[in-house]
Formats: sequence, structure tokens, C-alpha cells
Amino acid sequence: MLLPKTSFARQLAAASVLTFSVTALAMGSRPALDEEGVATRIQPVSRVEFAPASNAATGPRSGEELVKAVCSACHLAGVNGAPKIGDKTAWAPRIAQGLDGLLKSATAGKKAMPPKGGSNASEFELTRAIVYMTGQSGGSFKEPAEAK
Repeated sequence: MLLPKTSFARQLAAASVLTFSVTALAMGSRPALDEEGVATRIQPVSRVEFAPASNAATGPRSGEELVKAVCSACHLAGVNGAPKIGDKTAWAPRIAQGLDGLLKSATAGKKAMPPKGGSNASEFELTRAIVYMTGQSGGSFKEPAEAK
């Protein structure tokens, strides 16, 4: 004897409800939350730490440190017409201005370069950076003595 389709649908629904109910009862209460495991899985991929705003505690940066931290962003690749470090031809007319002329240009900013290259460098640090860059590019300016 064939059962009507509605009877099969009812049986299937009843079996599904029964299976779900038995499963829910067998599980009991919710498993305990592993807070340490959750914290491990959702921890940040990276962290950002900011350096101190002032170098007063560590002293002035060397020319090389300032160039690597700030100036190289443009002067390493020649961004926006900045003379590349090591390009003696590009640096020759600038070196001809003298250290004071280069310091004045760097302090005020020139073309796309913001004042002090966008850094918080002191005049002493900026002079050191200019001496370092020009030294790599055909110049021979003397490193300034640190004021005491």
C-alpha cells in the first residue's frame, strides 16, 4: 500500500524534529568558553609603536641616521626631482652653493621638499644630514662640531 505524500512529509518532519531534539539534549549545556583561546585567535596581526617625539634623551641624530630615517624617502629614488644620493652630476650644482646655501634651502624647503624634509631635525642634525648626503655624492664638507 502506498502512503499519500503528505504522510511521508509529516513523517520526515517528525523524524527531523526528533533528531534535533535528541541531539540538543545529548549535548547538554553549552561548552565552557575558552577565553584564552579566543584571545589568541583574535589577537592583532601587528602593533604600532611610536618613537618619542624628542631626541633630547638620546642626543642628536647622526647625518646617516637622519638620511636613512627621513631624507632617503625621496633622495634614494629621486622622487619629484630630488637629486639621488650618489648622483655626482645632479649634486654638483647644489654642492657649488656651499654648505650654508644647502642648509638654507633644506631649512626653508625647496620645490616639493617641505621645510627640513618634513622632519623635526635641529639645524645641527640637518647640517649633518647634508654633509652625509653630499659626501656620498661628490662633496667634501666638514662635519660640524657639536655645540656644548
